[in-house]
Amino acid sequence: MPEGDSVWKAARRMRGHLVGRTVVRSDFRVPQLATADLAGRTITAFDSFGKHMLTRFSGGLTLHTHFRMDGAWQVVGPGKRLPRTFDDEIRLVLHTDGPTAYALRMPVLELVATAREDEVVGHLGPDLLGTSWDEDVAVERLLRDPGRPLVEALLDQKNLAGIGNLWAVETCYLRGYSPWTPVRDVDLRATVRLARRMMQHSLDHPGQVTTGDTRRGRTHWVYGRAERPCRRCGTPVAFRDSITGTPYSRETWWCPHCQPGPFPSLAERPTRPGMRRGVNEESFGSRGRRLRGEAGYARRPPR
Repeated sequence: MPEGDSVWKAARRMRGHLVGRTVVRSDFRVPQLATADLAGRTITAFDSFGKHMLTRFSGGLTLHTHFRMDGAWQVVGPGKRLPRTFDDEIRLVLHTDGPTAYALRMPVLELVATAREDEVVGHLGPDLLGTSWDEDVAVERLLRDPGRPLVEALLDQKNLAGIGNLWAVETCYLRGYSPWTPVRDVDLRATVRLARRMMQHSLDHPGQVTTGDTRRGRTHWVYGRAERPCRRCGTPVAFRDSITGTPYSRETWWCPHCQPGPFPSLAERPTRPGMRRGVNEESFGSRGRRLRGEAGYARRPPR
């Protein structure tokens, strides 16, 4: 799932291409917006709020999108189009007087009055990357359920908006907490500040690097490294799969030695999670390779 920093960077990229452009023709390919027409409207803004994107148009209209697991925006130059192999993934095409923008695999597409944007993002906690970030409010919301596991509380967007699984898992590791440590036993201010600092650093650097080492396979401490040795102590990194039907119970990695505290039983952990697509670090970037017409599949992790 794209995290808040990825959506923030996508919004920045889209602003550079499309703000100030006029929509010549729009093509919504979702039933609920099949008759919507944005032609004649000028694109005035692309802004992110947590993992949500708000595309504003003249006339007081906003397109709200959420990437969820696999959504993406792609822009092509004037007179160009995406390869036809992407046709079944297109949910919206914005033809402008310049570039053309495609919303791919976007699970959430809805039009709202700009004055009513609060209806789609008002439930979210403070945006870690927003200008209105409020640490006090974020900490207060995290403490509303003092017995809640730290990793689940961090992932709950009603507490603070933008942090996703990668940043939550890596933050727990760097702070030395088991992901299942109750929030009442955590220095929440230091934890939130670390997560925000890492995400802010990501805005002007490629990838999502937490180790400071940008070499392939060395970018993360525990995320995507099931059964590999901890970079600090050598203990095999533990993994717990997501639990279907349980909110905020995502795939979780941790070092049992460097992160003491409560943890799930062995029965809740698959044997070789690294064999699955997207778990190992080497699979990252596959979408970009596919957009360039290259094979986009995860590599088999080394044994």
